[in-house]
Amino acid sequence: METTIRIEQLKKSYGNTTIINNIDISVKRGEVFGLLGANGAGKSTTMECILGTRKPDNGTISILGMNPQKDRNKLFEYVGVQFQEANYQDKICVSELCEETQCLYKEVTDYKELLKTFGLLEKAGSPVAELSGGQKQKLFIVLALIPDPKVVFLDELTTGLDTRARHDVWKCLSHLKKKGLTIFLTSHFMDEVEALCDKIMILKKGNMVFNGTVTEAINNSPYENFEEVYLWYANEEKAYENV
Repeated sequence: METTIRIEQLKKSYGNTTIINNIDISVKRGEVFGLLGANGAGKSTTMECILGTRKPDNGTISILGMNPQKDRNKLFEYVGVQFQEANYQDKICVSELCEETQCLYKEVTDYKELLKTFGLLEKAGSPVAELSGGQKQKLFIVLALIPDPKVVFLDELTTGLDTRARHDVWKCLSHLKKKGLTIFLTSHFMDEVEALCDKIMILKKGNMVFNGTVTEAINNSPYENFEEVYLWYANEEKAYENV
């Protein structure tokens, strides 16, 4: 199976502070990879370096065999990105935003079908500003999928969604994965990680403390519950116990 994302010895520092310390990541076509860690662990910086929006100090990055900085325009056609926070014009409606997004790409997926899949078709004529937090989150996922990407990056994809909506999103992404879509995601929901991810990496202060499958993470820890396992690797279990 071909490797879609390959990162070797990725490093990023600001002054004397190391944000990412020599990280290696390999994701194959059709896999879901989860990047985990506490706030400030280096997840966002890692994703920004991978996407080419931030220049690393060291390391090599390849997505679909292309360099995200040197081959940015070509790679743009094959990659979808959903960020946790996004800002759009206050009065733009859902369908207008989708149509504007479609205009950016040569080949696209019918946005109406995506809206239907994610339960937003009836909101097509509504202003984005009037959507609930959960509806906006699903819309941002739709926008990431409009270019019919081969790789999609999802940052906290189900934040703000209720339980039913989260499971609906998981089902949609699992279907796309079966069709060969490679998914790179960050999440603070361990049930989501267990449900979706083939492989995970846990970061602690910019350092990789675990890389492998959820099952391997559990087997190499003193716990059986994955949420406790994650807290143990990320060294957050003491904070958890004091809540």
